[in-house]
Amino acid sequence: MKSYSTFIFDSYSFDHKTGRVELRYSLDDEVHFTETLQLPTEAPEATEAPEALFALHIIGGISYYKTCCPKTIEIRSGILTQEQSNFWNTVYEKGLGEFWYKNGIDFSGMVKFPYSSVTLSPTIRQSSEQAPGDTGVMVRRAHHDIHILLPIGGGKDSIVTLETLRKQAADITLFRMNSHPLISKIANVADLPLLNIERTLDPQLFELNTHGALNGHIPITCYLSCLCTVIAELYRFDRIAMSCEKSANEGNVEYRGQIINHQWSKSEEFEHMFQSYIQTFISPHLTYWSPIRNMTELEVVKEFIKYPQYFPYTTSCNKNWKILSEKNGGAMQHVRNANSAAWCNNCPKCAFVFALFAAYLPKEKVLEIFGENLFEKQQLIPTYRQLLGLEGFKPFECVGTPEETLEAFRLIRQRSEFTCHGELDESMTCLRHSSSGSE
Repeated sequence: MKSYSTFIFDSYSFDHKTGRVELRYSLDDEVHFTETLQLPTEAPEATEAPEALFALHIIGGISYYKTCCPKTIEIRSGILTQEQSNFWNTVYEKGLGEFWYKNGIDFSGMVKFPYSSVTLSPTIRQSSEQAPGDTGVMVRRAHHDIHILLPIGGGKDSIVTLETLRKQAADITLFRMNSHPLISKIANVADLPLLNIERTLDPQLFELNTHGALNGHIPITCYLSCLCTVIAELYRFDRIAMSCEKSANEGNVEYRGQIINHQWSKSEEFEHMFQSYIQTFISPHLTYWSPIRNMTELEVVKEFIKYPQYFPYTTSCNKNWKILSEKNGGAMQHVRNANSAAWCNNCPKCAFVFALFAAYLPKEKVLEIFGENLFEKQQLIPTYRQLLGLEGFKPFECVGTPEETLEAFRLIRQRSEFTCHGELDESMTCLRHSSSGSE
């Protein structure tokens, strides 16, 4: 692929009447990208959210920037202060950690967002008590003082967050980027309103990938968080509740003096940084936090199994996400494959969650959920050894720590319902003896 010297954040726009957001970028003013987001057609309560849209424009560029990682960054859509520049330098550098690692890139000093010495005054939106009346169509308001926007991806974490907030009698609206039947069913089971935004990536991105453009993991939770701030500003939400747990704080591997963390934008470090960014540059009235931050993945599952009504519709497997081409216009979207099973049963995420479920649920129920016994799959032995910290490093997936996996297996052994494949059982025996000796 041809190399380019400058990545340009060109412009962004929001059409209040149609609900269409456009994010525009280019490489050297030669290759142009337009990413679109479609909000529900019902008009939002506010007509603009410039600071939130600007942040969305900056994070949205990461998908296109990584095609060739130009040395120069130019911003035409707004001005960054030095503090904002430092924030985005960190987001791009740490959020692309896995991308740097897999592509063998020396990222030291690579990302340099330009900044101005001008002091910016953030726009302070009205409090929810002063907000205009609700449209009554898209977001159902109850008689609460606090209105919470909760992104839901169909996994156990967001279910636990949902039910935790419900116990507090919170006024919750669920939010989903791109629709899927399972998410709709979860919303129906929860009996909560669901707000859906359709995101469409520029098809040229995939065309460039076929010609050798760099590709890899991006901090999607950061993108989702910025999108949530736009929705919160436009539709007058007071809080954004994420579903990020304690386990996301641990990285995967060290690379060029830095810890690479697949889940960095789900970490406590990012949460504090982004909350500070919102308060300083977007709105001091908007709170961003994760109610399950102090829970491990294992603790989340222990809570999740209290809500069996969600079992048929919940999946944590990311392998069932794929990029499909729309027939009309060839636009590209991230959508979940509606024809696939909820669990692929071959990825690290499935292997990890299977072990957590097996630690607390009866074997019959676990097999009903997954359709087979993953402990008997020979091809998953290396994956489980990585999850247990016996070889390599923790897989690049949203999985918990080796200590959590080990504790899950300890609980499984106590229950005496599952038998593991011979090699996995031997690994566990060696690990148990090693742990006992170190004490």
